Amino acid sequence: MLKTFFVILFLALGSFLIVVASIGVVRFPDFYTRVHAAGKVDTLGQSLILLALIIYEGLSPLSLKIFLIIILIYLINPSATHFVAQAAYLARIWPFEKNKK
Repeated sequence: MLKTFFVILFLALGSFLIVVASIGVVRFPDFYTRVHAAGKVDTLGQSLILLALIIYEGLSPLSLKIFLIIILIYLINPSATHFVAQAAYLARIWPFEKNKK
């Protein structure tokens, strides 16, 4: 019963964060804020969903593999976000600025 509660909780939170990241990608004004929304929130959302899978599976070799995937997500997603933003900066894609009057 308690196990099912935590699985549902983590799945719901992870799904909510991924939806929020998707909305951020659509709604934010420039490339850099969109990358920030996708990079930060998506990492946590994916990790929560995978954590729910670990709880559902219990202690097994599969849960160890999923845990290693979570570690890789925490290492690769922020690095990839940084490199994409740096490439955009070097390509002279400037941040959005409101008109100054």
